[in-house]
Amino acid sequence: MLKPVLQLAAIGIVGIGLWKLAAMFLLPALFFVVKIGLIVGLVMLAFWFFNKKSRGKEDTPPPSA
Repeated sequence: MLKPVLQLAAIGIVGIGLWKLAAMFLLPALFFVVKIGLIVGLVMLAFWFFNKKSRGKEDTPPPSA
């Protein structure tokens, strides 16, 4: 009767330890990936915005003489 309870407790303790270990290594890596993605997205947004602004003058037809 006591052995299954002790096995369950041991599995729970090992699981919590692995969860803490994974969080210590994977959470900073996840934040790093999100930060890099945000920076790349902002750079792409800036390129899109400034290219759209400069293209507006080129699309207008020249005045006819």
